[in-house]
Amino acid sequence: PSYATAESRARGAQAVVDEFRGMVSLLHQAGIEVILDVVYNHTCEGGDAGPSLSWRGLDSDMYYRHTTSRPIQTIDVTGTGNTMNMDRPKTIQMVLDSLRYWVRDMGVDGFRFDLAATLGRFSTGFSPMHPLLIAMATDDILTHTKLIAEPWDVGPGGWQTGNFPVPFSEWNDHYRGALRNFWLADVRAQASGHIVSGPNDLATRLSGSQDVFEHGLGRLRGPRASINFVTAHDGFTLADLTAYDRKHNKDNLENNRDGSDDNRSWNHGLEGTLASGATHPDAATPYAILANMPIARLRARSQRNILATMFVSSGTPMLTGGDEFGRTQNGNNNAYCQDSPISWVDWDLAEGQQAQIDAVSWLIALRKAHPVLRPDSFATGHPYGGDSLPDLSWYTAQGTRMPDYGWTDSRHRTFQMLRSGVKWGDRDALIIINANLDDAQVTLPEGHDLDWLIAYSTVWETPADGGVSSSLDPNELSIEVEHVMPRTTLTIEALSVTILLSDIAFQPEH
Repeated sequence: PSYATAESRARGAQAVVDEFRGMVSLLHQAGIEVILDVVYNHTCEGGDAGPSLSWRGLDSDMYYRHTTSRPIQTIDVTGTGNTMNMDRPKTIQMVLDSLRYWVRDMGVDGFRFDLAATLGRFSTGFSPMHPLLIAMATDDILTHTKLIAEPWDVGPGGWQTGNFPVPFSEWNDHYRGALRNFWLADVRAQASGHIVSGPNDLATRLSGSQDVFEHGLGRLRGPRASINFVTAHDGFTLADLTAYDRKHNKDNLENNRDGSDDNRSWNHGLEGTLASGATHPDAATPYAILANMPIARLRARSQRNILATMFVSSGTPMLTGGDEFGRTQNGNNNAYCQDSPISWVDWDLAEGQQAQIDAVSWLIALRKAHPVLRPDSFATGHPYGGDSLPDLSWYTAQGTRMPDYGWTDSRHRTFQMLRSGVKWGDRDALIIINANLDDAQVTLPEGHDLDWLIAYSTVWETPADGGVSSSLDPNELSIEVEHVMPRTTLTIEALSVTILLSDIAFQPEH
């Protein structure tokens, strides 16, 4: 009820319900679906010493898991003191009744299930064939909604990414870790003179995490099963990932013990937020990009690199609200308990924040206009139909096929991904990634021997720097942007992503 207007709260519970339903209707009219984040794995009582506020007051033995030893205690696999018992039919019925209510009566379009491994766990362990999961998938009402699992909890066998059945999609923690490592932790290590990994893990995530999702009861879902995210409501914001090497949670009054220590972030040389003109503190650094570019600009570049990678990855992108303009929580990575400026959204945007909104808007427009940027099936590495190119292929900076040894070689952190558009009747897409600290000379692959158009570069502080804007139809790129001949050699700046589209869609001869 606290989310409702004061007028609705004053009129009572039914007015609050009506306001919510009206909100959903207005969002639907604007083409926006509503997905509700739901917590069915525990309730608000806490551990054994907690108050009876929910199902404990009706039938604690039935609704909650308990130990079989004496003294009997509640089991906690969610970190909140109690865990719902999904072995019991009545508990399953309660969850299903609640879900149906939110769809049928309140109009929502789907659900994100908090700590969903709990919902698929018998007393003997997790199973994708758990009656609750199968019931959601087959229910006449729920089967038409979007079902998204947070596929882990802190219990035994609690990490289940990739193991949920059709039709669930899942938060992909492999993706989150890979992008944070590649664009932040690895670059920080490079700047300190360390040898880092090659592009293998990132390439696997770019192509849809087939290694995670193409097996078991969920193997028919395709890449959309992977919810590709780098930040969420838990943890650092995107801006804070690039501004803090460690969490700063003192305001949560737990002596900075709460929140994750596995952030894989990079402060770019200075801890915390700073003025836009601040330079890198180490003037003796051998890497020009670190010595010459102000830290604020370099942080913004890193954010754009992550965003561009996410919007060209096969799978379903998830953007945390506020990351589109660089919202900060001042280094707090566990701000759920904050009703303060730490967690509030400040809509008084600076110029740089508006530039990031423009970049995200353009990336979304490109992805929406070009299905080649959002493949709905896993790549095979072979030509489709009468095509002369594989559906997906990888190239070195020299424009040659990526050798097997190259995937683990840090020298190949400058590489190219080519997607043929034939399967989707679309243009071809070429993604050039330079995750090294020096500029690189990159020779474009031959491809279909078509001219290329530079659709986006993270070097641009705003898309307007490249001659595009959010008002331009992404299908009309040839009017505005730079043309590049096939096999041309381009200078690709250090730490950048470049997205190219062929000037026309290739038509194979059958």
